[in-house]
Amino acid sequence: MGSRYGGLKQIDPVGRHGEVIVDYSIYDALRAGFEQVVFVIKKEIEEDFYEVIGRRMEKQADVSYAFQRLDDLPAGYAVPEGRVKPWGTAQAIYSIRGLVDAPFAVINADDYYGPHAFQLIYDHLCRLPAEGDILPFCMVGYRLKNTLTEYGHVARGVCSVDEDGFLREVVEHTHIEKTAAGARFTEDGGQTWTDLDPEMVVSMNLWGFTPGLLDEIGRRFPAFLDQALAANPLKGEYLLPSVVNELLQEGKAAVKVLTSPDKWCGVTYKEDKPAVMQAIEEKHRAGLYPEPLWK
Repeated sequence: MGSRYGGLKQIDPVGRHGEVIVDYSIYDALRAGFEQVVFVIKKEIEEDFYEVIGRRMEKQADVSYAFQRLDDLPAGYAVPEGRVKPWGTAQAIYSIRGLVDAPFAVINADDYYGPHAFQLIYDHLCRLPAEGDILPFCMVGYRLKNTLTEYGHVARGVCSVDEDGFLREVVEHTHIEKTAAGARFTEDGGQTWTDLDPEMVVSMNLWGFTPGLLDEIGRRFPAFLDQALAANPLKGEYLLPSVVNELLQEGKAAVKVLTSPDKWCGVTYKEDKPAVMQAIEEKHRAGLYPEPLWK
């Protein structure tokens, strides 16, 4: 819902012809080879989202919608009184069950990833082995230094990668700031800070999964709720990187890390928008995209 941005950033135009960031992601995904698009949204923004994005996307691809609902919970659980915040990215992905029956990619609607990243992940998904005892996943990682904003803090999944290019661990840090020397994070509201290597690989939530992930999210949902309802009933979040990390530690998944050298563009804060618009304009001028994007 864009609490730090101050509005629905997913439908705030950044292109000269009204294009929003996800327009460019879908354009890049389609030319990489993807054919189906599933939008995960809140029911409350369905009409606005359809008018700004959905109507024109239906002319370009096979489009469907999944709704992330507060009450979409396992049997025996109820929404705690006063809760308005969605349950997090893992629950968002869980809402696509029944719509996806093949390997799929996951993205954030407000992050620009670049055509190279989509081609990387599409090609890898096409070569995935069948699901077995170990689920075959992948992700596109970015250098931390290429994913920071000048205007505040960001959330990133900090990755540990082995010598064969597979993910060992991903740890979600929700408050990472840019510094003169690189970056740092805090977990106690700024009382203490830990420095981060600006060259380290981080997740921008560009993941490649098989449908078995959805079963695992559902299987682990009750344990998350038991913990969240006791510790933080109004704001606890079921995060996608946390589910992936659990599967890694249990030996139930293998995640190949595909590294992109591209610089992230995104609108975490209102102040980010002019820089994103300039970057998009430069990409049009360089011939990376036609103008207007959808002809």
